[in-house]
Amino acid sequence: MKKPDYAAEKLLGLPYESLDELTKKVARHIAGRKHIARNTTKEFDANTTPGQRAADAVATFGGSWTFITLFAAILVVWVGLNSFILVSYDRSFDPYPYILLNLFLSMLAAIQAPIILMSQNRQAEKDRLNAEHDYEVNLKAELEIMLLHEKMDLLREGQWGELLAIQAEQLRLLGDLTKKIAPE
Repeated sequence: MKKPDYAAEKLLGLPYESLDELTKKVARHIAGRKHIARNTTKEFDANTTPGQRAADAVATFGGSWTFITLFAAILVVWVGLNSFILVSYDRSFDPYPYILLNLFLSMLAAIQAPIILMSQNRQAEKDRLNAEHDYEVNLKAELEIMLLHEKMDLLREGQWGELLAIQAEQLRLLGDLTKKIAPE
């Protein structure tokens, strides 16, 4: 198969120009007998900026048990230290309701939330890229299977023709043989 127009018409039943970009790409790969599989993760990660890598690292750390454990330990130490200072010296650096701690927690949440959202957006983009690639590979595999079925059908038709020719030859030979034997 040499032309993507032919692949589109024959296998998809549509003119090449009416296909979407992904399907055109598959038709070109079918026509050129080229593979279409590629490592989308490597391709996606090659174009990341330092900020995007940092957002991924923050999201990875912020969603880990290490972060939760560390965060709980800091809260316990903060409350414990304030309580110890209050009991020992009748003062504290952040008196109960811990307004300074609440300020720090609010700032952490205000910074962490958009960073995690950036990372989730990148992951969604990566998932879309993988889904498009899966579609391309699946469509190409389906079209290649259709081509193989077509080839098998052609081979089978050719074999049936040969078998019919052999059978006709055998019948002719059998007829000749019966004519030779019948007069005697």
